[in-house]
Amino acid sequence: ATKVGGNRRDGPNLHGGSRKNILDQVESSLQRLRTDYIDLYQTHWPDWDYPQEEIMLALDELVRAGKVRILGCSNESTWGLTKSLWASDIQGVSRYETIQNNFSLNNRRFEDELAQACRKENVSLIPYSPLGGGVLSGKYNGGAFPEGARFTLYQNKPERQQAMMRRFVNEQTLASTERFQAIAADLDISVSTLAIAWSKQHDFVASTIIGATTTEQVPELLAAADVTLTNETMARINSVSQEIRYPMG
Repeated sequence: ATKVGGNRRDGPNLHGGSRKNILDQVESSLQRLRTDYIDLYQTHWPDWDYPQEEIMLALDELVRAGKVRILGCSNESTWGLTKSLWASDIQGVSRYETIQNNFSLNNRRFEDELAQACRKENVSLIPYSPLGGGVLSGKYNGGAFPEGARFTLYQNKPERQQAMMRRFVNEQTLASTERFQAIAADLDISVSTLAIAWSKQHDFVASTIIGATTTEQVPELLAAADVTLTNETMARINSVSQEIRYPMG
């Protein structure tokens, strides 16, 4: 999968959603990847400076040209997703088939509205940051900030990164992580395995994005592929989420 950047106010790309930029970015991606087509192409951030009709027409042009097979969006809201789908439907062009949003045991806001929109519109979620930025690995438990860890480094970064650190690492996210760690221990798996297994065990999820800093971290992430959580375990997880609501705000 590859992405085209949206028009974030703090980002360098000021023409993310324009037809020219979308087409140019795809050509650049194809050259860098040395391929004739892209399996999954996702808009990285919503761009509401351009009509969704224009964006979807440009993306459909790429599909019809055989340069892109499947379209997706990322970091999108319920309104944004349904607006884009509506723009595709009224024009009879290709639709978004995937959405890549932040979704984890510590950030379940996707379930509020977007999950139902995905079910009804046949759009699949591809969750990113299923470990909550690494917090759900337990490495920040007890107020620890391991050397070289992302949010350890963010402590000395500009305010934007520090704000992100506080969103991911706070009293509530650490408290819920400790609770999830206890559930994982009862199952004789790591809390990382539990978090990944949970993220993929939803009817609106197509696949879960995982990442590792070291090779030693990989086995417990891949172990989730063979884990199916029981109804009892899911109920225990839901209980934690109900008691510690929206840890990431």
